[in-house]
Amino acid sequence: MKISHISFGASSLGSVFRDTRLNESISAVETAIEGGINFIDVSPYYGYYKAETVLGQALKHIPREAYYLSTKVGRYGEDGHNTWDYSARRVTDSVYESMERLGVDYIDLINVHDIEFQAALPGGLQKVVDETLPALVELRSKGIVRHVGITDLQLENLRWVVEHAEAGVVESVLNFCHFCLCDDALVDYVGLFEHRGVGIVNASPLSMGLLSVRGVPQWHPAPKSLVKACQKAALYCQEKGYPIEKLAVQYAVSNPHIASTLFSSANPDNVRRNIEWANEEPDWQLVAEVKDIIGDQQRVTWQNT
Repeated sequence: MKISHISFGASSLGSVFRDTRLNESISAVETAIEGGINFIDVSPYYGYYKAETVLGQALKHIPREAYYLSTKVGRYGEDGHNTWDYSARRVTDSVYESMERLGVDYIDLINVHDIEFQAALPGGLQKVVDETLPALVELRSKGIVRHVGITDLQLENLRWVVEHAEAGVVESVLNFCHFCLCDDALVDYVGLFEHRGVGIVNASPLSMGLLSVRGVPQWHPAPKSLVKACQKAALYCQEKGYPIEKLAVQYAVSNPHIASTLFSSANPDNVRRNIEWANEEPDWQLVAEVKDIIGDQQRVTWQNT
């Protein structure tokens, strides 16, 4: 797949971050495609199936050849309760269920979602290698999915599965919050992934709100010390007349070894603005100043929730 350097994450369509309106969500997707984005990522977990359902309605109006579509398996939820199931049977069924919600007859990229949760379940990450991935490879052999990947916040888990799976099984990794202004740990793993022919997708250029004037939600997994450092950096950028959100998007798309960076918004104006920012060079002096403000907090450990 040859994907756009900035891509559309559809989690917002599931009202994950705020209540959303259907017409606005559909317009956001259409704006992304019109702006040159050709890669859309979603998951049954986002909004407990709502994001896939809304995206499916939006895609009715868009030619299938205009986009690559990625969704996920393994992480779900209903009635406020999160669930995880990485078994071969469940992930196989999940693919077909997602296709029905999305209104498509194949998935370009199927990802095993947040494998760190399987690491804490019976079988650990070995189950991803021995059971989850082979089930998806079987679907790949049938043309139901075109490519297979894995996602996680924890980079070491991505590395472990890539190293333990047979060559060619894992074709891409999706990692979030680890190539942005406040954390560039993904850089340490680029060489390994490239050596094994694994494509790299980065997500959340604003680090789930850390790099914004708005700030982070209560559930954000970053340690308080990093939250405070980013708040200080955001105020500094505001004083300079250069929104930290703009700088964050520009920095996140700047690494040529990363295929694409995902952002999410159900607001068409925000989508249009992010595309414009992503096509501009960042103020590298300001990047250096922001990194200096954040300092040692750039490599702290934080856990997904």
